[in-house]
Amino acid sequence: MGLRRGELLGLAWADIDFDAGTLTVRQTVQRAEGRLQIVAPKTERSRRTVPVPAQTLALFRAHRRKQAADRLAAGERWQDHGLVFPSRVGTPRDPDHIDRTWHKIRAAADLDWLRLHDLRHACATFLLVSGASPRTVMKVLGHSQIGLTMNTYAHVLPEIERAAVDQAAKHLFG
Repeated sequence: MGLRRGELLGLAWADIDFDAGTLTVRQTVQRAEGRLQIVAPKTERSRRTVPVPAQTLALFRAHRRKQAADRLAAGERWQDHGLVFPSRVGTPRDPDHIDRTWHKIRAAADLDWLRLHDLRHACATFLLVSGASPRTVMKVLGHSQIGLTMNTYAHVLPEIERAAVDQAAKHLFG
């Protein structure tokens, strides 16, 4: 899905349309003036609706069931913000907590070189390898300029380069 960290943390259940298989980025979580805030995305392009694979929707459903149990366990401490990925008491989760958790997960998997943001790069690359147009990738990532998408996220893979050259040769030589 290629969401930024703050967009994931700001994702609300109301933003997921299970019937249409989409999610809409309407808000983000960020730290400002020493506290966590839920704010609108910084650009119009960052506010977007993107398709969600059926496998991910199934994971969201399972996560929602687990969250319902967490909510019961929290009791009166639960503060309902409607978030998909809240803290243990329903409040916005600290982005720094996500980073610390990610460091533990990647260390356990022996992937010390992999940054959380690299998953966003991977999303762009996999979309391109799968045949998505650069404009589509730009929309999914919420970029305002296609140059940013292509220069920053779309790493040229040997397979893409080979396929492009072979396709061009097919047109030229039949």
